[in-house]
Amino acid sequence: MPIRLRKFLGTIALLVLVTAWALVAMALAQAPAIHDSTALSIAYYVIAGLGWVLPAMPIVAWMSRPGVSNQ
Repeated sequence: MPIRLRKFLGTIALLVLVTAWALVAMALAQAPAIHDSTALSIAYYVIAGLGWVLPAMPIVAWMSRPGVSNQ
């Protein structure tokens, strides 16, 4: 697969991932246990804010692989 196409598809996948992650994180943040406790709320937002990086790493690694050489 050409690198330009791989980067385009990876960009679309990252946008979908971040959008879905944000929507799920916002929905879970409304849980009474998280919403009522300040300490739990802070911990949740730190984990949810950094948590999308782990699923994004394989996508970025796939995007950065060398492309097909035209010989």
